[in-house]
Amino acid sequence: MIALDGRSLTLEQLVAVADDGERVSIAADARERVRAARAVVERRAHGDEPAYGINTGFGSFADVKIARDALETLQLNLLRSHAAGLGPPLPVRSVRAAMTLRANVLAKGFSGVSLETLEALVALLNAGVHPHVPSRGSVGASGDLAPLAHMALVLIGEGEVVGHTSSVAALREAGLAPIALGAKEGLALINGTQPSAAVLALALADAEVLARAADIAAALSIDALRGSVHPFEARIHEARPFPGQIAAAANIEALLAGSGINKSHEHCGKVQDAYSLRCAAQVHGAVRDALQFVRNTVQIEANSATDNPMVFADSGEIVSCGNFHGAPIAIAADLLAAAIVPLATISERRTDRLVDPSLSGLPAFLTREGGVNSGFMLAQVTAAAVASELKSLAHPAGVDTIPTSANKEDHVSMSMTAALKAARAVARAREVVAIELLCAAQAVDLLAPLRTSAPLDRVHALVRSRVPMLDADRPPAPDIVAIAELIASRAIENACATRVK
Repeated sequence: MIALDGRSLTLEQLVAVADDGERVSIAADARERVRAARAVVERRAHGDEPAYGINTGFGSFADVKIARDALETLQLNLLRSHAAGLGPPLPVRSVRAAMTLRANVLAKGFSGVSLETLEALVALLNAGVHPHVPSRGSVGASGDLAPLAHMALVLIGEGEVVGHTSSVAALREAGLAPIALGAKEGLALINGTQPSAAVLALALADAEVLARAADIAAALSIDALRGSVHPFEARIHEARPFPGQIAAAANIEALLAGSGINKSHEHCGKVQDAYSLRCAAQVHGAVRDALQFVRNTVQIEANSATDNPMVFADSGEIVSCGNFHGAPIAIAADLLAAAIVPLATISERRTDRLVDPSLSGLPAFLTREGGVNSGFMLAQVTAAAVASELKSLAHPAGVDTIPTSANKEDHVSMSMTAALKAARAVARAREVVAIELLCAAQAVDLLAPLRTSAPLDRVHALVRSRVPMLDADRPPAPDIVAIAELIASRAIENACATRVK
């Protein structure tokens, strides 16, 4: 059980909720903050002083005063009118992450939502009632208004639920009931970046797993290509002390230690390896350092108040602001989409060397009966195609802006577009690394009876437990998918039994 307090939610905890069904609760101190902020909203809602979104309209209707007897209808209509999303739905894991992030933000005590509404959101999450949330429709301006509106509708018994005919039926089956919204509560449920932050956070977690798998794939390829281990000596990287580079070099050096293949050629007289081998740590390391920046952004955003207006219980003030703007998420997501490309392109270059007999010294396309068999010829072509697609995904979304809401929202972030693109890029890059692992494993087979190192031998054995050696041509697509799944599940790094940082 993870206690949400609005301050300490980690990426690892978020992934546990999204992927493993971990339950959440509201911390005791957070409950007190939520009650205090709600009291401020209740006082203002029954007063004459205008407060945005509490007793006024929204956006360009901010100057329209709302009658007291229409305050609940105002919040209800807000959710209905803003549920304008289109396109394929967000994956359930992303919806769970977004629900968790929104609950954590509400728990900070700056939203003015009632404790009962916050508890209803948590109960929805814990019961596995997952709103159907279309992925398109947000420009990341007042946050992700449309996705959050679709998510919030389920709380009031409207909208759609994954796997159910109606939200009312889903709530009933879970032993829950629709809630009635009070003043400001609709606004409190939909102001913020949580859907785009959720998509980015899960893409980041996947990218960190992929970065470790890429070090393993590189080590296996370097060994199969009879590359040198010396470029990965610690003293080299300590002289250029980027943290990611140091970590990647240490991983590759440790993975190659004790390799029988490496020992067989260590005195062959070759002076230098190609960049895709010799510079693996530098390239992989630069990716890792970019991921660290993204992690810092995600960690801060996960525990930040992104509401408008914000409620300050200590002073009794309600202040309009712009913390909902998705610029930090957009920039981090664009960086992730761009940073993952070199990880894939250098992987594809190693794959190309493995299948080229003039560069590898191995049978062409890693098949013993070339001509009759084409071996991994088209697997490398697929890697090249996906690597090329990744270059187009690297174009930043956050450099765009388009005015909305009658020019009230005259600068927007495109954070959801950037996050969706980043998630797609990570998934595609995983396929490229999977192809490298397939080819490197085949190359090691062709070098028998020479053996690679103990940790890489375990990785090779894991690959072979899912995909047999390619003796005769077969469709490689299922093999690629199988290895990509091993990467995503962390089975590749766990197989090493050597800690990959």
